[in-house]
Amino acid sequence: MYDRILVPTDGSDEARKAAEHGIGLAAALGATVHTLYVMDLPGVPRTLSLRDDEEEIREEYEQYGERVTSEVSDMASEAGVECVAELRSGTPHEEIVKYAADEGIDAIVMGTGYQGRFGALLGTIVEKVVRTATVPVISTKMTEIESRP
Repeated sequence: MYDRILVPTDGSDEARKAAEHGIGLAAALGATVHTLYVMDLPGVPRTLSLRDDEEEIREEYEQYGERVTSEVSDMASEAGVECVAELRSGTPHEEIVKYAADEGIDAIVMGTGYQGRFGALLGTIVEKVVRTATVPVISTKMTEIESRP
């Protein structure tokens, strides 16, 4: 049914909860987990003085992305699940959907936070992925209690 499960991560508690679910699903089905971190970098610098900072920012994003995808890979390894990790740059929901299509992903598992009694007004990355993905999207939601610091 599901041979390749994508678990995008941004290092948040919501992403960790989704990773736990996605890895558990992969373990039960004998599937491979793919974890993806999308670097949503700022646009083209407006002044020359910002150009040096741009490379430094990119390096920081890459280091962070490697760290959070390694965390998911370690979780998968502990569960006996094969994991593929990747970093991409771009708009998160677009890159997630593109990665799923490029890699033949069978399902996407993502986390979403507690959004209050009335929910989000502008739409979350998860909602955008649900609307544009051609594969099933499973979302895990943080409860109000889980979302408290």
